[in-house]
Amino acid sequence: MPASYDQFFLFGDSITQDSFRQQRGFGFSAALQDAYIRRLDVVNRGLSGYNSRQGLKVLPKIFPSPDQARVRFLVVFFGANDAALPAAVNNQHIPLPEYKQNLEKIITHPLVVAHKPRIILVAAPPINEHLQWLSDQARGARELSRVAARTKSYADAAVGVGQKLNVPVVNLWKAFMSKTNFNADVWKTGDALPGSKDLAQDEALVKMMYDGLHFAPAGYEVMFEELMNVITQKWPDQVPEKLPMVLPAWNDATAWESFE
Repeated sequence: MPASYDQFFLFGDSITQDSFRQQRGFGFSAALQDAYIRRLDVVNRGLSGYNSRQGLKVLPKIFPSPDQARVRFLVVFFGANDAALPAAVNNQHIPLPEYKQNLEKIITHPLVVAHKPRIILVAAPPINEHLQWLSDQARGARELSRVAARTKSYADAAVGVGQKLNVPVVNLWKAFMSKTNFNADVWKTGDALPGSKDLAQDEALVKMMYDGLHFAPAGYEVMFEELMNVITQKWPDQVPEKLPMVLPAWNDATAWESFE
């Protein structure tokens, strides 16, 4: 019988899909697999361009049943595409109430519940409108497809879903903003946010998102650190150094004596 590795299942859009890519440097999925090597298998099911509606539809096609594999961790990361403007030519927008419902339906889906996994919800990061506008123009768009204020509302909604379902949240919006000059204590609804074209371009956001949306290595480093912090705080027994290796170490004489 083959050695069985439990899965660390990553479910999201292009930000998840690209997180194994090595061309730019540090990648979130690669770092996670390195951390859990010989302990858990990191399964990347990031689907470029998908919103939460599409994610919910394909979930039964890509999520294993318990007799196929055991999912120990599930990371759900949708929102960057859902938060696109309704009139955007990319046609990825999902209304905020449906977005919240979709997240709930994914987290409580019978296929997911059957595994009793440790679920982590990720709230979308900010948008850098300056670079997003360049990307939109390159695709022939005449208006921005995403704006900073709307993205914040979707990040806040994801945090709310986590609170409602008692699921921990990696709040990337807050984590990324902590690298900027944003001051939540003095900011008021309606004020311009870092990343808005109404303000000078924020260099911290440029460093973390190479096109205003997708992550550069610095962005993936923030995501990895925040996720590992959640695991350490919520499930300290599941940090890599606390988990046994699936197969014995080469020099573990005791384990090899009883190995079959």
